[in-house]
Amino acid sequence: MRGKNSRSYAFYGLLIAALFMALSNSPLAQRRTSSGSRPSTNGKKTKAQLERERRATLRRIRETSRILAQTQQQKQASIGQLNALKEKLNVQQGVIKNISSELKYIESDVQQTETQVQRTRQSLEQLKAEYARLIYASSKTANSYNRIMFLFAAESFNQFMLRLRYIRQYSEVRRAQAAQISNTQQHLSQQLTGLTEKKQEKSSLLSTQLNENRNLITLKTQQDQVVTKLSRQEEGLRQELAERQQAVSRLDNLIAERVREEIARAARVAAARAAARAAANRERAANAPSRSPGATSRSSSSEAEPEPARTDRVTLTPETAVLSSSFAENRGRLLWPVSRGFISQPFGRHPHPVLKNVMVENRGIDIQTSAGEPARAVFDGKVLTVASIAGMNNIVMIQHGEYFTVYAKLRSVSVSEGQQVKMRQPIGTVYTSSDGTTELQFQVWRNSANLNPQNWIGHK
Repeated sequence: MRGKNSRSYAFYGLLIAALFMALSNSPLAQRRTSSGSRPSTNGKKTKAQLERERRATLRRIRETSRILAQTQQQKQASIGQLNALKEKLNVQQGVIKNISSELKYIESDVQQTETQVQRTRQSLEQLKAEYARLIYASSKTANSYNRIMFLFAAESFNQFMLRLRYIRQYSEVRRAQAAQISNTQQHLSQQLTGLTEKKQEKSSLLSTQLNENRNLITLKTQQDQVVTKLSRQEEGLRQELAERQQAVSRLDNLIAERVREEIARAARVAAARAAARAAANRERAANAPSRSPGATSRSSSSEAEPEPARTDRVTLTPETAVLSSSFAENRGRLLWPVSRGFISQPFGRHPHPVLKNVMVENRGIDIQTSAGEPARAVFDGKVLTVASIAGMNNIVMIQHGEYFTVYAKLRSVSVSEGQQVKMRQPIGTVYTSSDGTTELQFQVWRNSANLNPQNWIGHK
């Protein structure tokens, strides 16, 4: 009897130990230990970032569509209409690229979820097999040895309590494994539901991508049609280009003149201040107590001579030096001169959009926007000039220390010369031409040097 009891005792102990080890080493337990960790993206954009970018790009498309619609109200094709189409094509390609990135992300997510589902199914099958072996062993043991007899066959009270504890642990292991099977089944169901949702999202994005590709083809067709129409208007385009070049020349002359005047004015003010300081110093020296000739000579020779007037740059006062430095520190972060729109013509030399072998020189950037759009100061400063030039309409020139910003092609102006303005303050309304194009010419200068505004304004 004692041999049978010993074998039963050993059987229960080994069975419980094996079951605890199986539960702790099961695939589900290992999966739970590593749950929540997501594979590194290696610097790639997350799904949330891609979705935000897609929403921002769709807003740009709606904005550009409004601008394009205004240019299409006129029956005759125009450069403004062509520029709007090009911008919309560019943004449309960005939308498709963004959708492709999202699809790759979802495809990777689907594959990962499918792998997790497969592992969970394997874990569930393993747990069920272990539970079946446990039930079989339990029934076999119950037939061979009566549990009550197993308890009362103990040789001591301590052995009795130890056997009772083993039996209880054995029951707890059975309940724990049954609960783990139930939890695994529930987790598998959640994974399958998530997998279905991801596949539906993928299908929806594929459909969206197909529609966006169709829109892209339509836009390319419209662009080709506008280019064809404009090509038939070569004479008119050449005349328009000549008029623009004349207007640009007049604007360049105005800017150069105003900058020279400001350099000369600042030099006169600086010279007057230096002269006033020198006179004050002489007066203080004359009223001072008499000193030895040697001391007077040293004092006179130590007086700083006034600096000669500069003719190549603005002489800055302490206040304008701070403003100028602040403007320079905001390079690449300046406010856009309009709240919405796109760069229709870049800075510098570039090919004409229609005329072959014709180069266009741009002193600034042209920003195409919506009708009635207000222009605004990109930084704090003083209105240096308000003028009107044929081909450029109204012009506002704002000084920021030794830097200047120029806003041309304004329909109306709401500031006056000498006025101090703040960043974002409206200075006028952008002009809309007869062909429905609303376009602002924006320039940045440092003294007499022409700068690329695209290097100064921030990303929109």
